[in-house]
Amino acid sequence: MKLHGLMIAAVVLAALSGTLYWSNHHKEADSVASTASSAPPAPKILTLEEDDISGIDLKKNGQQEVALAKNDAGKWRITAPEPLGADQATVSSFVSIVASLSSDRLLADKADDLHQYGLVKPPLEVVVTTKDQKSHRLLVGDETPTGHGAFAMLEGDPRVFIITSYTKSSLDKSPSDLRDKRLMTSDFDKVSQIELSTKKQNLTFGRNRQEWQILKPKPLRADNYQVEDLVRRLREAKMDLSGSKPGADQKKAAAAFASGAALATVKVVDASGVQELQVRKNKDDYYAKSTLVPGVYKVSSELGQGLDKSLDDFRNKKLFDFGFDEPSKLEMHDGSKTYVFAKSGQDWWAGGKRMDSTSVQSLIDKVRELSATEFVDSGFTTTVLDVAVSSNDGKRVEKVEISKAGDRYIAKRENESPLYEIDPAAVSDLQKSAGDVKPAPQAAAKK
Repeated sequence: MKLHGLMIAAVVLAALSGTLYWSNHHKEADSVASTASSAPPAPKILTLEEDDISGIDLKKNGQQEVALAKNDAGKWRITAPEPLGADQATVSSFVSIVASLSSDRLLADKADDLHQYGLVKPPLEVVVTTKDQKSHRLLVGDETPTGHGAFAMLEGDPRVFIITSYTKSSLDKSPSDLRDKRLMTSDFDKVSQIELSTKKQNLTFGRNRQEWQILKPKPLRADNYQVEDLVRRLREAKMDLSGSKPGADQKKAAAAFASGAALATVKVVDASGVQELQVRKNKDDYYAKSTLVPGVYKVSSELGQGLDKSLDDFRNKKLFDFGFDEPSKLEMHDGSKTYVFAKSGQDWWAGGKRMDSTSVQSLIDKVRELSATEFVDSGFTTTVLDVAVSSNDGKRVEKVEISKAGDRYIAKRENESPLYEIDPAAVSDLQKSAGDVKPAPQAAAKK
């Protein structure tokens, strides 16, 4: 009994000791967390209203001063070292950082010797001017010994701060970082016409609402996706200024453009007028010259490759235009066989019978997928199969006729001259899908 009592006492003592340890440890953790949460935030170096900032000057040792100015319309421009358009989004982000500039930590309330921080002749100065003509001069000195930050102070404020390397790099901007690099500024959402001249041929695209058509060399249906991809590449056409050395790189690009092979000339028309872009290829690089900005610039290979296309690349290979619109009627003649399917409400009907919607949808999909494998100029003979589709509440009616010459199937759209060669397997699948359409299963009789 004594041994049993001792064992119970030992267990109770161990439990009490564990509870006491946990309690003390938890208090210490809470104390540390409380201390961390109560630590004052890193002090601000500069706090201004973004809208009040009217100009910013960047001064770097051994380099030309970069000056930004905001006009009455609220648009930023680069005024030095030469007048240039500014990238509004990039400059706005830069202004936002300057207006609410945070330190990583306060190093000293007052430093006796600023030489040791590189703040007497700082490698970077950022002078911010506000609408009331007041100036705020930020001095960015040497890197910290660890290399993870830099010393900084505001002129007139005796405090010395440490800013992060990220903050320093966000302030250290060149004209190439801040300038508008676009080579075309047309309103691409409202562009009415695009002319693309290549060594292959001259093409003209016209837009009617959101649909593109090929106007030249002759009126043809355009692949809207392909033309929109061309629009995207032109919208994103920018100078490649990576590693740019002012002057030297400009001369190099001009020489490469002059000796390069002409790839394409593009003219974009919108309500404001016409902008032109010339692109040439020299070895594996592409260079462009724009009517928007002076000079010649290296551009991305994506732009160059996107312009190096032929007429067939932009033609619509689909036989039908109804796309993902739900047809209301489909009629097909295949030799002696005739199929007519009409939609009423949610159901498809044929000859007074409700049809199985899954099998009708399979046929519609085969019609929708009919595409040219090649564009041809001749070969259409006698129609062996035709398909007519009504869509858009009956406002659009399309009819395609298909002829057979040997093993080839040639198709054409009603009242249009272009011819399309199509895969024999696609015709076979279409015929099979039409034959597979069946009546809807009868509902089970109620008992």
